[in-house]
Amino acid sequence: MVKFSKELEAQLIPEWKEAFVNYWQLKKQVKKIKLARKPKPPQQVANSINTSSEFGFSIFDPIRSYFSSARSSSSTTAEIIKVRRKMMAGSDHEVYQTDLVHLFSEEDEVKAFFEKLDGELNKVNQFYMAKEKEFMQRGDILNKQLDILMDLKRILSENRRRVKSSSNNSSVSWSSSPRSSDFSESGLESELTGGETPKSEQSETEEVIAALEKNGVSFVNSNTRTKMKKGGSGGNNNNNKPKMALRVDIPATTPTRTITAVTSMLWEDLINNPKKGESGGGGGDHINRKKIQCAEKMIRSAFVELYRGLGLLKTYSSLNMVAFTKILKKFDKVANQQASPSYLREVKKSHFISSDKAVRLMDEVECIFTKHFANNDRKKTMKFLRPQQQKESHMVTFFVGLFTGCFVSLFSVYAILAHLSGIFSPTTGRSYVETVYPVFSVFALLSLHLFMYGCNLFMWKATRINHNFIFEFQPSNSLKYRDSFLICTTFMTSVVGAMVIHLLLRAAGFSPSQVDAIPGVLILIFIALLICPFDILYRPTRYYFLRIMRNIACSPLYKVLLVDIFMADQLTSQIPLLRHMESTACYFIAGTFKTHRYETCNSGKLYRDLVYLISFLPYYWRAMQCLRRYIEESDVNQLANMGKYVSAMLAAGARLTYAKKENHLWFAIVLVTSAFATIYQLYWDFVKDWGLLNPKSKNKWLRDDLILKNKSIYYMSIGLNVVLRVAWVETVMGFRFKMVESRMLDFFLASLEVIRRGHWNFYRLENEHVSNVGKCKAVKPVTVPFRDADSD
Repeated sequence: MVKFSKELEAQLIPEWKEAFVNYWQLKKQVKKIKLARKPKPPQQVANSINTSSEFGFSIFDPIRSYFSSARSSSSTTAEIIKVRRKMMAGSDHEVYQTDLVHLFSEEDEVKAFFEKLDGELNKVNQFYMAKEKEFMQRGDILNKQLDILMDLKRILSENRRRVKSSSNNSSVSWSSSPRSSDFSESGLESELTGGETPKSEQSETEEVIAALEKNGVSFVNSNTRTKMKKGGSGGNNNNNKPKMALRVDIPATTPTRTITAVTSMLWEDLINNPKKGESGGGGGDHINRKKIQCAEKMIRSAFVELYRGLGLLKTYSSLNMVAFTKILKKFDKVANQQASPSYLREVKKSHFISSDKAVRLMDEVECIFTKHFANNDRKKTMKFLRPQQQKESHMVTFFVGLFTGCFVSLFSVYAILAHLSGIFSPTTGRSYVETVYPVFSVFALLSLHLFMYGCNLFMWKATRINHNFIFEFQPSNSLKYRDSFLICTTFMTSVVGAMVIHLLLRAAGFSPSQVDAIPGVLILIFIALLICPFDILYRPTRYYFLRIMRNIACSPLYKVLLVDIFMADQLTSQIPLLRHMESTACYFIAGTFKTHRYETCNSGKLYRDLVYLISFLPYYWRAMQCLRRYIEESDVNQLANMGKYVSAMLAAGARLTYAKKENHLWFAIVLVTSAFATIYQLYWDFVKDWGLLNPKSKNKWLRDDLILKNKSIYYMSIGLNVVLRVAWVETVMGFRFKMVESRMLDFFLASLEVIRRGHWNFYRLENEHVSNVGKCKAVKPVTVPFRDADSD
């Protein structure tokens, strides 16, 4: 049977861990009571008897023993504790305080236990009330947002019908204010323009305005941003009637929206600002069905996140109730009394158990979602609100073991065949190393990265780091560590099998132009599997990966999420892989596998220039992500982070140039730029990404909150990261290797960088998790599309 402490550790919400009952501390208090109530050793009993006989017995001893036995016999029925409620000083919150009746009034351990228990009950109650209030406010906001959305959809449909029925009457025109204060497509401002309209239509427009104002929407003049009441005048004549504006915020998450927002901002800054006195608003962007759909999607996502938060709050309530019940039963057992019924009665009356607001709000969200977002289909609603978790299959574990064994066996066969055929010898091995080996190196580095990611997933799960929440993954579609290992082992088994077949066919005397096409066929197969549209082989994960790569390649046009940053950081560690991909593309596109003239790629000017571009691209993408975040958040740290990647680009360019022009000037430039970039990167790794090297921390030179219990692991990780960061020193040491040894050394250093990145990943997410725990952040903050236009 699993102990409740382990069950609680496995089920509690990691980001709210500090707000849960400290069950482990209460167990220690119960253990102290147990130790204090242990019977005295025989020697101490004998000493006490001798002492009493020395001073004689009292005549009141029989009376004391009678009352003592009577008191213990009645203690099972009388209440031995009394829990009182009182108002907290300077606050309207109730706190609980336990008074001990006659039995325990002189026992310090029992006093300490109930003081700790009261403190935990007050902590749980106050946290629950704060979160409940937060979710109730969020629910009210979303209800208003939904009402506005429904009114807008109704207005648009009526407007379309009116345009179709009559083209003579003036219609309600919707335009967009071009200004966006937060670099999002919040420039959309629905403007109800006044004009010479018939009285019936004007009264209808006034009814729409009144309906929206009931939902808390402010209509403002688009130029002066001042509130206008219905019937108020913004000018002295009909031609100067003010435009009423409703502000609609659609985040600029795509290139189209980003370009639109930037263009609108420039248009207003360059053209509209000098003409502020004029009544024209500017902007030909109209609210259409697509933008209404974007707003609807945002509100739907907000309801899903609200429902998830309410579910977490419900779990929080039930787990804490069980914890109080378990610890009080332990106390009763140790103290041989019945204190739990009295205390549990008060616990059940407390707010976190007695309040049903969260449950009622959950039911309300289900009804709203079913009606407005699921076409009254409750099954569809539950798919959104309660997505089913993937069941872990033992078949995955079986195939991981199977493919691991196949990989080890095939690799042993490959090593033997390579030695017998002499493909790595200085005389015959150059052609193989220059042409075929880079292709297989691409697969090997990819497989190593997948293996390191599987290790990361395993460690994050073992240490209760909620990576799905941090990366905003869907739990139903996200990879488990077994899945990552399965992909890795399948990948490498296929690659090593192709390498063995390649050597066997070469040894059998087949034409080299035919045999050397095998790596190209393997690449085509894997590309086909990556873009395969059928729902097989982890299609959600494959397509999500492609979307992330698209977002990175188009930086800074897409909104930057943490998962995009994480993946772009992985690419900065895979520059050797990207350069191998360049060699592979040249190998097949230029037809080198037929002619075996590897100089075609190495000596070409375009090829040599592309080396610089490929080495700079990952750092450029990350720098652009930092720039985008700086524009959105106005955080100076993002500019400093961008400087780190710019310094890395300079160091990479200097090393590439030094490889061509080995002289003292470029040697000095390489030393200066690489040393500066390395120190910059190490500082950012330890202080910003990992949150370590805090001199004021209670854990010397680490941070206050650590996930791993053994502190020495952190110190060892700091040292290991330093060693792996300075691997570039090998490029300037002047060592001379033959062609084969040089390529093998490059592959070894590239593998070390991938291992360093996998090692870095764990601590990067640990720091993010600790930050979420400190903020009790277990639910994503969501943006709503409609807000007051005068809130800028």
